[in-house]
Amino acid sequence: MTFVMAVIFRMEKVDLKKPRCMAKVAGTLVTVAGAMLMTLYKGRAVEMIWSRHAHLPGPHQDAAAAAKDWFKGSIFLIIATLAWASLFILQGPTLTRYNAPLTLTTLICFVGTLQAIVVTLAMEHTTDVWKIGFDMNLLAAAYAGIVTSSIAYYVQGLVIQSRGPVFASAFSPLMMIVVAIMGSFILAENIYLGGIIGSVLIVAGLYSVLWGKHKEDVEKKEIEATEIPVAIKGVEGNGRIMDMVELDEVELEKAQANGKAVTISVPAAAGEAGMQRNDEN
Repeated sequence: MTFVMAVIFRMEKVDLKKPRCMAKVAGTLVTVAGAMLMTLYKGRAVEMIWSRHAHLPGPHQDAAAAAKDWFKGSIFLIIATLAWASLFILQGPTLTRYNAPLTLTTLICFVGTLQAIVVTLAMEHTTDVWKIGFDMNLLAAAYAGIVTSSIAYYVQGLVIQSRGPVFASAFSPLMMIVVAIMGSFILAENIYLGGIIGSVLIVAGLYSVLWGKHKEDVEKKEIEATEIPVAIKGVEGNGRIMDMVELDEVELEKAQANGKAVTISVPAAAGEAGMQRNDEN
């Protein structure tokens, strides 16, 4: 979803004639296929050394209840995934014009806290849910607030600011692999053949996407190295002329966003050379 939205909003360029673009598209499709394979196909259970002697009780939820909530849960998961992809897309242009990732992370966590309070008040009508003692509930709340929210959003913002939303979201399917491994170690859960094949596909797709992004960055740096610097002259609202600076896309967007008139001027040496050529002609 992040890749498709990035293409729609022209944050990613897709030219199937170039190998790097084909690698990004193919890697995205392979990664999605691997994630769907891990979810929908199990196959036979693969016995691991660390979980060989572990015996866990089977699930107590009956099949009728599971089938009843399956469709509803899938719809909500799709909506949640779309919202998560939209957050990646929105952070890209926001960090371009508002270069303060720590402040932006604070605002995101604050809005998330307000949303959680509203949902809790709507779904829970007892005061017991607000009680947090010195137990695992306190540890879970602290870990969710500090690690999975604050630190995670801040690091994601830095990655999106430097490499784009597609690069940051490409690592999301690795979460399924990490969860499967930790579940096998800690909870002695079974690892199935479908999960192993899906993990291999996810890693292969991730490598393909990262390879395409790397080639894209190399090509962009080569183009920037061959460009001739152009000087710009900005005039602020009070009529004061700004200093001559080298043309930069981010600075140009910031100047335009702040309502400053920006005009491109040619350096004096180049202007004199052009006048001499006109005189000779």
